[in-house]
Amino acid sequence: MAENYRIFGVELSPYSVKVRSWFRYKRIPHQWVPRNAAAQSEYQKYAKLPIVPLVVTPANEGIQDSTPIIERLEAEFPEPPIHPADPAAAFISVLIEEFGDEWGNKWMFHYRWAREVDQLSAAGRLARMMMPEANEQQISAAIAQVRDRMVGRVWFVGSNPQTAAQIEESFCDTIAILETHLSSRPYLFGGRPAFGDFAMWGQLYNAWTDPTPGALIEGRAPNLLAWIHRMLWPRAEGEFEPWSKLEPTLMPLLERQVGRLFMPWTIANAAAIASGREEFTVELAGRPWTQKPQKYHAKSLAALRQKYAAIADKRAIDPILERAGCLAGLRG
Repeated sequence: MAENYRIFGVELSPYSVKVRSWFRYKRIPHQWVPRNAAAQSEYQKYAKLPIVPLVVTPANEGIQDSTPIIERLEAEFPEPPIHPADPAAAFISVLIEEFGDEWGNKWMFHYRWAREVDQLSAAGRLARMMMPEANEQQISAAIAQVRDRMVGRVWFVGSNPQTAAQIEESFCDTIAILETHLSSRPYLFGGRPAFGDFAMWGQLYNAWTDPTPGALIEGRAPNLLAWIHRMLWPRAEGEFEPWSKLEPTLMPLLERQVGRLFMPWTIANAAAIASGREEFTVELAGRPWTQKPQKYHAKSLAALRQKYAAIADKRAIDPILERAGCLAGLRG
């Protein structure tokens, strides 16, 4: 039996670094194993799906999918907590975790593969990570292969000529909101990282490593940049804040991004899956958004609705969700 947990991941995977950040915050002994050619045979022993991260427990059990990984291990390692005691703040953190994973990935993936400078940067890093012993000729061929494959997959997150401007506007608005919010606290929910921090950070950290979104963050959002660095090795610097203190600067994120864009998109995606459609169009903030539906997002929405339904007393959270434009969607 292994002594430590092992995390098979990729630095350019927001879900991989999200889980690694959680492990670091919990101070759980672990080994970071880059998923490359050298680690492939060991990875395949435990992976049921060809995705990262893969966490292998000391009992040699493989666990995949970043949110279920954290939720399962959080039950085993509850200290320090990642869920605020204030029930309203606790559910908003859960909602932002979902938003970061599912909508924030659109920012990261779109920017990474939309422009030549970002394509070459990401493809080069991925090629060298996958083939650390390769010569330059082999690396050049791998870069071309990675770039061609990934540029052809931008449709997966809904990135296309119709939606590109809206994705980039959403990113810029979000970093502006978070820049203000993080000017008076080290983490999204106060003095320590919450569930929502890890998912949002995984996407924004990866975006920061790419030339175009990285320049936007560094040029416009120094407080956000400090949080990005802080979340690499997060630690408790204080207590969680109640929603009453978070609301003035965090509510704009819920209203302008989560309720206005993410919720109608995820509801439309789930409806398209349920009806067996190959493509769907939904109006987001008065503009059409068209893409192929994704099964995982429908499953993810169902899980979020179950978490909302499990709240015994909804008197504190429902007015917040109603104002944000999320309540009807969460009730299903």
